[in-house]
Amino acid sequence: MLTIKPNEDYILALLKKLLDTPSPSGFTAQVMKLVAEEAAALDIPLSWNEKGGVILSVPGLDPSRTIGLSAHVDTLGAMVRSIKSNGTLRLTSVGGFTMNSIENEYCSIHTRSGKTYTGTILTSHPSVHVYTDARDFKRSEENMEVRIDELVSTKEEVMKLGIAVGDFISFDARAVITPSGYIKSRHIDDKASVAALMGLLESIKREGWKPLHNLSLLISNYEEVGHGASWIPGGISEMIAVDMGCMGDDLSCKETDVSICAKDSSGPYDYAMTGRLTQLAEELTIPYAVDIYPQYGSDASAALKGGNNIRAALIGPGVHASHSMERTHKQAVFNTVKLLAAYVGAN
Repeated sequence: MLTIKPNEDYILALLKKLLDTPSPSGFTAQVMKLVAEEAAALDIPLSWNEKGGVILSVPGLDPSRTIGLSAHVDTLGAMVRSIKSNGTLRLTSVGGFTMNSIENEYCSIHTRSGKTYTGTILTSHPSVHVYTDARDFKRSEENMEVRIDELVSTKEEVMKLGIAVGDFISFDARAVITPSGYIKSRHIDDKASVAALMGLLESIKREGWKPLHNLSLLISNYEEVGHGASWIPGGISEMIAVDMGCMGDDLSCKETDVSICAKDSSGPYDYAMTGRLTQLAEELTIPYAVDIYPQYGSDASAALKGGNNIRAALIGPGVHASHSMERTHKQAVFNTVKLLAAYVGAN
C-alpha cells in the first residue's frame, strides 16, 4: 500500500487561490486558466473538453486500465434575470441553495464587456425600520435583489453601465484558513477537492511515485447544474468522484473526516470500490465516515446517468453547512489526498 506525505503548504495556498477566484457554473474560464497553469507547472499533460473542462493525464505502470478521478471547480452563483425600475437587479439561481443563505452577501456582477461591479444581495424589504414584515418576509427568489455599488436609481442608468440580462453574479467567498486548521468559505464544495487532486499530482512529481494504472483526472465545470461529468474521456473503467461529504442529522461525518458515500440520490455506489476505500482508510488510520446522502448527486452520478460503462465511487472531505457558509478542516483535505494515493498508487 502506497503512503505519501502531501505538500500541505502547496494544497492550502492553491485552495485559497481557487476560493478567491469567482467561478459559478457557466462562468469558469478564469478559474480553469488557473488550473491549467498549475498543471503546466507540474508538467501534467492537459486537454480540454468542449464544455471548457480540463482533463489531466498521468501514465501508469500498467496501461491496460484507466482510473478516472474527478472534482468540480464550478460553484453556486446567480445570473441577472432582469433590471428593476429602481436600479436594482432581480436574480436567477445557478445551482441549488436557499435564498436565506445568500441574504446580505456581497457579490460581483460580471458583464460581457469584461467590466465587474460590486453589490449586495438583499430582500426587497431589507429594513426593520421601514417594513413591518421585514423579519417574516419570504426569502424566495422573486423577493431578492442586488443593490449595485454605483450611482444608479433607474433601469436606464444600470443599462448604461453595461449590465444586462444574463450577466453572471458571483458570491464573495470570504475564504479564511484559521490557525486551528479550519477552512471556512463559500464554495469549499468543491474547490477543496480540486486542491486535493492537484495535491495528488504534486506528490507524484515531487516524490516520483507512479500510479498502478493510467489516471485521467477531470476537472469539471458544470457539476452544480447536474451535467459536469455526463461525458468522460474514453477508456475509463472505474471512476472516483472527489466531492464534499455532508454533515447533519442521521449522518456521522465530521469536518475532520474523509467521507465515503455508499449511496446518494442516484443509487448505490460500487460495492467493491467503496469497500476497498474503507479498507484503505482503516489501514492508514485515516478518520473516515461511511454515509448515505439522499439529497446529493455527484460527477460520478452524472457519468453513470450519461451511459458511461464504468464502476464508480464517491469520497471527499467532510464539510459543514454545505451550499451555505461552509467549513472543513485541513486534515480532511490532506487525508483525502492520502486515501486517493493509496487507491491509485503502485505498491
